[in-house]
Amino acid sequence: MVGEASNGEEAVQKARELKPDVILMDLVMPGKSGMEAIEEIKHMQPEARILVLTSFAEDDNVIQAIRLGAYGFLLKDTSPDELVQTIHSVNTDKLTIPHELTHVLLSGKVEQMEPAQSQSKEDITLRELDVLKCIAQGMSNKLIAQTLSISTTTVRTHVSSMIRKLNMENRTQLAIYAREHKLI
Repeated sequence: MVGEASNGEEAVQKARELKPDVILMDLVMPGKSGMEAIEEIKHMQPEARILVLTSFAEDDNVIQAIRLGAYGFLLKDTSPDELVQTIHSVNTDKLTIPHELTHVLLSGKVEQMEPAQSQSKEDITLRELDVLKCIAQGMSNKLIAQTLSISTTTVRTHVSSMIRKLNMENRTQLAIYAREHKLI
């Protein structure tokens, strides 16, 4: 742990100064909200990996936070072991959403996330589609590389290309896109 913040403004300041590998973000904070902090952090550090902590599995903010670039979610009552495991997963770009929240994301609310200017899946190459299917299954870059017999650098290139083509922010959005478009 490299730092701690008691409000959203301080979280943005600490993220700027410390550039942590993973940021645990509460959505409810005094002053600047967690949503505002996520948006500002992702604007100044697009590579930031933000793991959102939430109290409620029905929280509509889950969708908005993903749209803003959050990498994953945890409920606040998560065990310490699961917290550590999830931090490691997010740090390796692995989609991390507990099963209690997947119904929120896969319900009819997902269409709210769809980027307005996204391109169609026809713009994605066949190899990118293979990578996208693996991402939707929660695989890390290393596991995708092993599964598809390509290098991790090639996986990263395909991920970056799809993020750009689909006008998205991160792997989490790609995974939800894959599920919403029934690619898995």
